[in-house]
Amino acid sequence: MITNTELEYKGNLYPNSIVGFYRDTDKLYFTTLNGVILEVTILRDSVFRFRYATESIFEPDFSYAISDNASLGYNHLEVEETETEYLVHTAKLKLLVDKKTLRTQISDLTGFIICEDELGFHWEENYEYGGNTVKMSKITQVTESFYGLGDKATHSNLKGKRVSNWVTDQYAYGKDQDPLYKAIPFFIGLHHEQAYGIFFDNTFKTQFDFAHERRNVTSFWADGGEMNYYFFYGPTFAQVVKGYTNFTGTPELPPMWAMGYHQSKWSYFPESNVRELAAKFRELRIPCDGLYLDIDYMDGFRCFTWDKNHFPDPKKMISDLEKDGFKTVVMIDPGIKIDKDFWVYQEGIDNDYFCKRADGAYMKGKVWPGECNFPDFTNPAVREWWGGLYKEMFTDIGVHAVWNDMNEPAVMEVPTKTAPLDTRHNFDGHPCSHRKAHNVYGMQMVRATYEGIKKHVYPKRPFVITRAAYAGTQRYSSTWTGDNVATWEHLWIANVQVQRMCMSGYSFVGSDIGGFAEHPSGELFARWVQLGVFHPFCRVHSSGDHGDQEPWSFDKEVTDIVREFIELRYQLLPYLYTMFYKYSKEGIPMIKPLVYFDQADPQTHFRTDEFIFGEQILICPVQEPNAQGRRMYIPRGTWYDYWTDEVVQGGMEKWIVADLSRIPVFVKEGSIIPKYPVQQYVGELEIKELVLEVYYKNGVETSMVYEDAQDGYDYKKGRYSLRNFNFRGKKDELIIQQYKDGTYITPYETFEINFHGLPFKIMEVWVDSELIDTKDLKLNESNNIHISKDFTVLHILGV
Repeated sequence: MITNTELEYKGNLYPNSIVGFYRDTDKLYFTTLNGVILEVTILRDSVFRFRYATESIFEPDFSYAISDNASLGYNHLEVEETETEYLVHTAKLKLLVDKKTLRTQISDLTGFIICEDELGFHWEENYEYGGNTVKMSKITQVTESFYGLGDKATHSNLKGKRVSNWVTDQYAYGKDQDPLYKAIPFFIGLHHEQAYGIFFDNTFKTQFDFAHERRNVTSFWADGGEMNYYFFYGPTFAQVVKGYTNFTGTPELPPMWAMGYHQSKWSYFPESNVRELAAKFRELRIPCDGLYLDIDYMDGFRCFTWDKNHFPDPKKMISDLEKDGFKTVVMIDPGIKIDKDFWVYQEGIDNDYFCKRADGAYMKGKVWPGECNFPDFTNPAVREWWGGLYKEMFTDIGVHAVWNDMNEPAVMEVPTKTAPLDTRHNFDGHPCSHRKAHNVYGMQMVRATYEGIKKHVYPKRPFVITRAAYAGTQRYSSTWTGDNVATWEHLWIANVQVQRMCMSGYSFVGSDIGGFAEHPSGELFARWVQLGVFHPFCRVHSSGDHGDQEPWSFDKEVTDIVREFIELRYQLLPYLYTMFYKYSKEGIPMIKPLVYFDQADPQTHFRTDEFIFGEQILICPVQEPNAQGRRMYIPRGTWYDYWTDEVVQGGMEKWIVADLSRIPVFVKEGSIIPKYPVQQYVGELEIKELVLEVYYKNGVETSMVYEDAQDGYDYKKGRYSLRNFNFRGKKDELIIQQYKDGTYITPYETFEINFHGLPFKIMEVWVDSELIDTKDLKLNESNNIHISKDFTVLHILGV
């Protein structure tokens, strides 16, 4: 018999030999001699869940991260026992569980090893707090790369890095500083063109070591709770990310205005300044949909109040702004000022809604209003109450959206920057300390906000923003990457962070364009806007301490460049909206790093700058001052330069000319890109014609355009328009087939089709087998035609 002493190494304890096994439908249980139980749940043929219990006891099975809508079910499950191991077979994978050590190994059906334990599961008793520190170590392949983990401000490939997850208010953080505002303990591993993912669903502080301490070992551990992780098999990067995103969920479609350009600052006040800001946007013809009010709109920073000196009639102001196309977004923080005359505070006290310390006193912390109490958002009753607090703000005053900030929770004047670890939480009926609840506090706050606002804005769709997040928060809210700095390095960081967030299941994300802390030069601001308009969430935000940061705050050249790129975003709104539809419906990230786009090309594994916007547009920001161009890697395939229509072959680095007025933008051949006319705000114009930019390819390609009423829930009743286009090109002809779905009738009746790169002159145009007179099509030398939106087959012949 092996004793616990023999199983100890550097204070760690390990499972010993398996003495029991049984199967309960989709769950497999392996019990060791020293009381460790491994529960393996077969969720899909390619998705396994691993839970480990010590002393034969599992904790209650509860998760804030996993979506109720996750797809479950497998096609095949067979368990075979040999003298030395248990072999588990599904339709896609083989799992080996070693009888002597409880270590596991996962391989594909050919026997190729995808992921295997090194030391495997081990633990160390935590005598200070109780429970265990739980650990897992895996063998790292020589060629293996690692990605994911949310908003880390470091290189996209995490090989050789050690990072931690403990949501933290990190004002003006630097490159490689860690941890930051979000805890998303999910990573993707890639080796030998095989991708897999691991989601460590543990809300305690978690840490990940990607071959940092030992070059052949990747490990992850938590300060408490269970070793509870999900394994997702690809073999493609896309399948892994989609699988994880399906389990942690996607948001509903937001209103289209939420995808427009937004302007924010700490702070726009009083009311006259807000009105002047709005008027300037319209005067200069710079599109904008959202204006943000930071904490100075409140009465003494008390949430859910208005400073009547600065904003004497907020309802009228918001109504007037809305008439001119602006939506008003206000900030709400979690800290509630301790003030017996403050109705929100008194309700919280009367109903015992605030967090308490271990010995029963209320948890206090200083934030903007001074000393505050903090609602326990892990309590369902508190979430219901909090959601109800927004009613007056939305139904009476007319606010359009809310921005939850400081919800890590951030606490001032204490070294930890947050709540004491002995703070108690309900945790939806599983009482715990702040050690366990900290990483989900902001998530549950914004969940309460989202669920409340959803009721108050119905039949419109809600729009909510959060700073702090845990895995799955994407179901409730958009987000941004926190208090960055106006430097060129932070422009690079913002680019990497948004790519990383998107591959971590959280696509509705952007950065504070231009930098929050300090003040950018006009050149840096222009370059940041050029990047930011290609991020799913597009907002300028600054501290305001170092000068103004509006589009016109610099010289005329910068203003004109900024206007042009914001106009381009508004033109691409139908493309962006379709991206969001695919994300919401299928879990396809809106921004794709090159390694996601082509994992078989090793050149993509360490690229940080270039990314795919949606499915078909390649973006590469300029991230250095005084640049007249840059070298970039163009992925394999054939691409059109968006600005010149020059055709370039990928799979190589290339110097691209890009003065301050341009950044490298390329379109994949065969693409059909939809465009709207430039609007000053979403809904300003009735769309008379949808523009389709068609990029010729000698071959086959598919494209999609999704549209609906741009707000409301009729799309869930089938009132949407989904157009799938199949493109087939040959040397002297092309065919576009359109397949339509949905009952929504778009306001326009025709398409303007602009052809790029046609190798022939158009001689005949056939629509649904009928030869059309080219005069009726308004055909011109630019190869533009206008045809009915209802065509099924467009057949063009040339010479």
